[in-house]
Amino acid sequence: MRYSYAITSALLAGGATVTMLTGFPAGAQVAQNDRIHMENAVPVAGAPASFADLTEVLQPAVVNISTRQSIQVPQQQSPFDQFFNRRRGGGGNNGPTTREATSLGSGFIVSADGYVVTNNHVVAPDARATLEEVTVTLPDGQEYEAELVGTDPSSDLAVLKISRAEPFPFVRFGDSAQARVGDWVIAIGNPFGLGGTVTSGIVSAVQRNTGQGGAYDRYIQTDAAINRGNSGGPLFDMQGNVIGINNAILSPSGGSVGIGLAIPAEDASPIVQALINGEEILRGYIGVRIQPVDDDIAEALGIEEDRGELVQSVQPGEAAEAAGLRAGDVVVSVNNEDVTPENTLSRIVANIAPGTRVPLTYIRNGERNRVTLTVGRRPSDEELMQQQMFQNEDEAAPQDNTPDKGAGLMQELLGIDAVEITPQIARQLGVADDTTGIAITAVDPNSDAARRGLARRVMILGANGQSIANVEELEAILSDARDAGREAVLLRLQAPGGLTQSVPVRFMDQ
Repeated sequence: MRYSYAITSALLAGGATVTMLTGFPAGAQVAQNDRIHMENAVPVAGAPASFADLTEVLQPAVVNISTRQSIQVPQQQSPFDQFFNRRRGGGGNNGPTTREATSLGSGFIVSADGYVVTNNHVVAPDARATLEEVTVTLPDGQEYEAELVGTDPSSDLAVLKISRAEPFPFVRFGDSAQARVGDWVIAIGNPFGLGGTVTSGIVSAVQRNTGQGGAYDRYIQTDAAINRGNSGGPLFDMQGNVIGINNAILSPSGGSVGIGLAIPAEDASPIVQALINGEEILRGYIGVRIQPVDDDIAEALGIEEDRGELVQSVQPGEAAEAAGLRAGDVVVSVNNEDVTPENTLSRIVANIAPGTRVPLTYIRNGERNRVTLTVGRRPSDEELMQQQMFQNEDEAAPQDNTPDKGAGLMQELLGIDAVEITPQIARQLGVADDTTGIAITAVDPNSDAARRGLARRVMILGANGQSIANVEELEAILSDARDAGREAVLLRLQAPGGLTQSVPVRFMDQ
């Protein structure tokens, strides 16, 4: 779970009903949802006297998920180690050590042959960690080692596979588009590792936009208690259908305050089916950085409130640029769908197949214009981050100069963070596309690197006379220098628009 204050979301660890493939005889299996009607477990209209019958039927298909990860952490060194290593003339053995980490979450089985749906963040390891094992535990205590079938970080969904001779109990997705504010719902999951916990509430809102942006910033909001460990668990309607996947909470404290968020089934089910089928998930992209039209923007431009999104910048070489869009335009519809806070530009475009020609309407200088463009393919989240890493950056504005502590030798010895210079980053820095090296993103202000003038956007092209193309190559040079007992490295640097120069940088105190 990720927590944040005010309008911050805490992670709890672009459909229709999906028919899952199964290796068991057709017609031989009955979804737990169907048993509800067979066993007359549907509550009567109005406030139900009890959810017990409904829970008894559905709970066998809800599982606990645990992971085991290995994580590389720098070995701690005492001041005495540094003193004796100098006396010996060596750098000592300060290589990283391996530690074990675990995570807990929830999930649910969607087919008799053992496909399990959960959140991606439940099974996605830390950037420095390696996923070693995923274990799925059924309510009866049986444990199964799970295979990771596929993940989709953009929608925060993942599919696992467990196997046994006899069929598993399973549930199906329902139609979340039919959910109404005030409908009763129940959540089943594994909060705080307790397992098999059921909470109830109502649908507090549909199409809830948290303001964080992205193609999937649209949730079912519920006041059913959801906490850490509920990630990936199902949100059921009173017919026993999965209408949402519990994903996040809004909370000032990190605990449930009655604002839980679930990924709607209409968004999740086609992605889950694609992951099960081994299909690549393709999303549309037109190449704009956008901002919702708030009251002030609407007043300044003299346009309707809560309609459209303002273009902040246009990515070179993408569909928007080819169609003539530019910063300051307000996109009001795409593919004949209005752009609203509930139906954002990112969401509309992401659900259009790449290569499709669609109409787009925008406002410029108070006039409506209509163009037709060909939707491109959305880059990965990592590629998008790189595209915008240094884009439209005010160099006079204060930057966060605190690198990730202990993430690698570059941070440990030099006190800097950096990324490989890709063609996209090279264009943002104003250098040739074929430039090789790394670009600094943050510098520890207490480091010798900061005292020597290294800063965000400065490029490192080489070290100790050797050219480098990525962070790993720099860290290999740093490791050799440290093992040889040296306490500094000579970096070949270039600031954007400046000349290259060699600068010695001393290692940070260990």
